[in-house]
Amino acid sequence: MNKDELKGRFDQVKGEAKEQWGKTTDDRPTESEGKFDKVKGKVKEVYGEVKEKLSK
Repeated sequence: MNKDELKGRFDQVKGEAKEQWGKTTDDRPTESEGKFDKVKGKVKEVYGEVKEKLSK
């Protein structure tokens, strides 16, 4: 696991927390931010996986 994969996973966890907080407090902008963070994290994670595979 490289740095990009780790950051991606962290962003996904952070995004899930934001999304759930937004749902709980009925705060649509926070919920949307959480969804965006999850997608951003997944992209970073996949980028890290591809980068690692290409470096072998």
